[in-house]
Amino acid sequence: MDKRFLSILAILVIVFGGIFVVSQRSSNSSSGKGSGSSGQPTTHIEGQNAKNVTLVEYGDYQCPICGAYYQPLKDALTPDMLQNIHFQFRNLPLTSIHQNAFAAARAAEAAGMQGKYFEMHDMLYQNQNSWSESSSPIDFFTTYAKNLGLNVTQFKSDYSSTKANDSINADQSEFKKTGQQQATPTFFINGKYVANSNLVDPATGAPTADKITQYINAEIAKQTASKPKQ
Repeated sequence: MDKRFLSILAILVIVFGGIFVVSQRSSNSSSGKGSGSSGQPTTHIEGQNAKNVTLVEYGDYQCPICGAYYQPLKDALTPDMLQNIHFQFRNLPLTSIHQNAFAAARAAEAAGMQGKYFEMHDMLYQNQNSWSESSSPIDFFTTYAKNLGLNVTQFKSDYSSTKANDSINADQSEFKKTGQQQATPTFFINGKYVANSNLVDPATGAPTADKITQYINAEIAKQTASKPKQ
C-alpha cells in the first residue's frame, strides 16, 4: 500500500469522523437531552407569598407519580393558600424512562413564553394518559395550545427553540446542586427537602390535599412564630 493511498485514507477518516460528531451534536441539540445549557433556571411561580413560604416541585410531566400528586396538590393550593405562599414548578424530565418528558417540558416552556405556563402545565397533567406514549406528542401539544388561545405558529417555533431547551437543562442543573437523588416529584419548602411521606395518607400511601395542606400550614406557623413582633 503506497503512502499516497494511506494519506487519502487518513483524510477520509478525519472527514467522516467530523461529520459523525457534528451529526451527534445536532441530534443532542434537537432533543434537548445532554446538551450544554447557557440558560437560567425557570421562575414559574403562583401565589402572593404573604407568609414568606415557598413550595418548589421538581416534576416530570410524563411521570405517573407526578400525575398522582397533581390533583391533590392543586386542591391544596386554594386561592387562600396562594395568598400566603409561593408555589414554583421546575423541570426534571427523567428522559431515560419517559420518552416524551422533555418534549412536554418544552411545550410548557413554549406556552410560558406567551404567558400561559401553568395553563399548559395543567393541560399536560390532566391529559397525561393521552400523549405519554404517543410517537408524535407535538400533535397533542399543538391542540392544547389552540385550546388555550395561543398563537400556534409562535408556539411551534418556541417549542423547538434553544431557549426552551436551555431553560429545561438549567432546571436540571439546579436540581443537581440540591444533592438529592434524581426522582420525581421532589419537593422543597423554603429550601428544605420534603420527604414525600409527609404528603401522603399513611393508610393508603397516596398523596392527599389534607396532608399537603397540613404540611404547608405547619411551615407557615414556623415562619409566623419566628417573625419578630412589631
